[in-house]
Amino acid sequence: MPERQSSRKDAVRNREAVLAAADALFSRRESPEDVTMADVAATAGVGKGTLFRAFGDRAGLLRAVYEARLEPVRQAIEDGPSPLGPGTPPRDRVVALLDAVLCFKLDNRRLALALEEGGGGSPYRAEHYERWHGLLRAVLEQVPDLPDPDFTAHALLAATRADLIEHLAAEARVPRERMRSQLASYTTRVLDSGPPPGVG
Repeated sequence: MPERQSSRKDAVRNREAVLAAADALFSRRESPEDVTMADVAATAGVGKGTLFRAFGDRAGLLRAVYEARLEPVRQAIEDGPSPLGPGTPPRDRVVALLDAVLCFKLDNRRLALALEEGGGGSPYRAEHYERWHGLLRAVLEQVPDLPDPDFTAHALLAATRADLIEHLAAEARVPRERMRSQLASYTTRVLDSGPPPGVG
């Protein structure tokens, strides 16, 4: 039993070391593509086999770093009190949730882009997307007279896709605060639009 506990502690310690190393390397390099699994293993002081056992592949490592960086946002959503928390009126909470997604992706542009562009099938089946969509849909269901919360959640999240954010930030040079204001304004218009003619 003590050996098994020691082995589990080693695995947890190795995982934490790998995540810290990957996070530091991704932060320093221009693009996540510039970071190899060998770089991460060497920086963390573990063998490449440990890395692959813990995360499966490069995409698994990217997802794990993304999730680790997202943890403070998730805690604010679940634990409140904050504009993201369950005590906030639904309309305000929808705006706050989308603003949180936008800010997170602006702060983690390269990582978000690599994750959304990296193979593995449809980005809409990714765990992080399904979680955001489910949360947003649940809040939209609380907004009176809003038709089809499921589609509306997809449509609003489309405005926070990493490739769109990268285009707006890097190519169109839209300032961060303007982007936030535009998204909030767009979201409010969607929430205020009501059902189109012939629907409802």
